[in-house]
Amino acid sequence: MDHSIIPADISERFSILGVCVLIPTYNNAASIEQVITDVLRYTGQVIVINDGSTDATPAILEKFPQVTVAAYSPNKGKGMALRTGFKKAMELGYRYAITIDSDGQHFAKDLPLFLDALETGGPALIMGSRNMATADNVPGKSSFGHKFSNFWFRVETGIDCPDTQTGYRLYPLEPISRMQLFTRKYELEIEVIVRLAWTGVPVTSVPITVYYPPKEERITHFRPFKDFSRISVLNTVLVLITFLYIKPRNFFRRFTKKNWQQELKRLLLNPGETTVTKANSMAFGAFMGIVPIWGFQLLVGIPAAHWMRLNKALFILAANISIPPMIPLIIFLSYKMGKPWMGSRAVDISFSKQLTLKYMGQNLEQYLYGSITLAIVAAILFWLLTFLLLKIPLKQKR
Repeated sequence: MDHSIIPADISERFSILGVCVLIPTYNNAASIEQVITDVLRYTGQVIVINDGSTDATPAILEKFPQVTVAAYSPNKGKGMALRTGFKKAMELGYRYAITIDSDGQHFAKDLPLFLDALETGGPALIMGSRNMATADNVPGKSSFGHKFSNFWFRVETGIDCPDTQTGYRLYPLEPISRMQLFTRKYELEIEVIVRLAWTGVPVTSVPITVYYPPKEERITHFRPFKDFSRISVLNTVLVLITFLYIKPRNFFRRFTKKNWQQELKRLLLNPGETTVTKANSMAFGAFMGIVPIWGFQLLVGIPAAHWMRLNKALFILAANISIPPMIPLIIFLSYKMGKPWMGSRAVDISFSKQLTLKYMGQNLEQYLYGSITLAIVAAILFWLLTFLLLKIPLKQKR
């Protein structure tokens, strides 16, 4: 590489911004030397994590005394290598870390792109976006995993990221320092970006070039069955947390702010959605709030609302018809509405005297029929009220 084409201030920008480059490596003796050499042309702030290599990697690293090396044995996986690198970078006082793979897939010439994005947009998680459509020799599993990972990241965070599997990234270290990371292998790269997004860290991307060697020259430590299974389990857990905690938390945070009235008005009067969509969202929320699947209403309802392209904020608002003070009334009305379905087996229930768990258990069938009926009736009422409340102001305005 011609040194004259590299801006002289690149190294200084790394220092001013507090950015280092992390290179995790495991048995990549064939490529690690060239990767380090290329990175050093841009910055001396380099940390290599030797993840228990058993080849010539340790001897190669001795050629670079200016590089910080963190080494351990035996091999623990890429996730542990990154966690070790994050810890070392924070100990050395860095604020950001750019991770680059040691197999020669990434190019050091793209490092300034991350600095440009950081200086322009401010602190963020910056992902290096590969153009998988034009890259040569892309493995089939990488193409599938690329789409698979992007989809679940969007479900878990609401963010459309073009490449969530890239290993070329700029991480903000301060929010990571407050996390208790749990994964140890490849799936850590998913855990950390999802959790950073949950904390409110902006997620952006920069286009990068990528090189995939021919199949006969390719070295990979990714185990398709084991690692894909671990990633699937992690995504399952993250989705559960998303729908049971993150999305409800984000929704209610809007209404704990001083401008909650304006926020509610924005949701109801959002010009990007039709009145019917808003009415459907409220109706479906009321239905799921009453239907007898206690504890799972949001877990089932939010994915369904997403699939039906409803307003999820309005759905959650209506689903909270089953807040604790309302539960006794909902149960009482459910028994009353279930009475016609039971015929001669119907029981009458008193709101004050017979609304006990024991009595409910003895007459569960009537409750189930009645709660579904009540859910349907409530959905119809919510739909009508929402539709009328939104249509009347529009007519008056016209």
